[in-house]
Amino acid sequence: MTNQYFKMNPMFKIFNSTLVILPAPSNLSIFWNFGSLLSLCLISQIISGLLLASAYNPSMDSSFLLISRMMEATDKGWLIRYIHANGASLFFICLYLHIGRGLYYGSFLYKTTWSVGVTILFLTMAAAFLGYVLPMSQMSFWGASVITNLFSEIPYIGPSLVKSIWGAPYVGDPTIMRFFTFHFIIPFIVLALVVVHITLLHQTGSSNPLGVSSNANKLPFHSFFSYKDMMGVTLVMLMFISMVLYTPMLLGDDENFVSANPSVTPHHIQPEWYFLFAYAILRSVPNKLGGVIALALSIFILFIMPFTHLGKKKSLIFYPLNKSLFWAYVASIILLTWIGMRPVEYPYILTGQLLTLFYFAYYLFNPLIMKMWDMINKH
Repeated sequence: MTNQYFKMNPMFKIFNSTLVILPAPSNLSIFWNFGSLLSLCLISQIISGLLLASAYNPSMDSSFLLISRMMEATDKGWLIRYIHANGASLFFICLYLHIGRGLYYGSFLYKTTWSVGVTILFLTMAAAFLGYVLPMSQMSFWGASVITNLFSEIPYIGPSLVKSIWGAPYVGDPTIMRFFTFHFIIPFIVLALVVVHITLLHQTGSSNPLGVSSNANKLPFHSFFSYKDMMGVTLVMLMFISMVLYTPMLLGDDENFVSANPSVTPHHIQPEWYFLFAYAILRSVPNKLGGVIALALSIFILFIMPFTHLGKKKSLIFYPLNKSLFWAYVASIILLTWIGMRPVEYPYILTGQLLTLFYFAYYLFNPLIMKMWDMINKH
């Protein structure tokens, strides 16, 4: 089916920006399903979050007890909370796979769409951190104390900024109120940016595994791809529901069963699993300010990808050495996640530092290897 189908269809001009007759490349694989899964995750998180917010009280003294009673005494309160908590993990699994697919297949060359997507990643990480603090368990309290203290390293305004975030000399009721406020607002900002992201995607069209831009072999999104998306959503939801019902604390921390105690420091402070790679990068830098910069740069560096691509072809599948480098990069992220769970001692410190160097080196060597490969093929 060629692009002539769309020109002859009288409804095309009306529904060109919709999901019904949106022209999509015919060679899209299963890795393009994560966009629809992310939309489902966002809607699920907003709905479950609204239900939880209706029974929440931002307080150092009562938040933990109130949440515990809600789970025990409220009808299906435990289910709503486990859906929300594990939904965050599912959100980040889909988000990281979505970004990884974009890196591998060159989707970052749609510069505006990619930039909006990375902004969504930033805001989602912020919302996840703020939400993790709200139950006021032992790990969430100390996590909030450690992360907010990082802002004190900002020159000149750091100490004042930390006090402004806390609203007190330490993490207390004003801090929890502010965290709750922003945790409530950010998902709606993310929702607005998702609409912008999808709108921009409809203007440029989807990328594809081969990285070609030809319009000669495109199909309507419905029903060629909508059914594939529905199948993916069904399978993922079945696995997600099974996890919520049978192993809801699989990805949780034992310290979250203990109420916050400012006088007792946990033996090993660590964030949720989806932040562990960034946490490992943070603590791999001996200097505190350098660690904060490395932490921010580990995500911010994604913004430069559209501007450092030096290859003639979009997709990494055309560059054998870059393919190997990409999978080594993925392995480094997985290992950094593991390092983030280990104590700060030898050999984990040295291993984390080496993996951190490779993490950032990928963004330097990847475009250079592409350019060299193009030059070799040219000659």
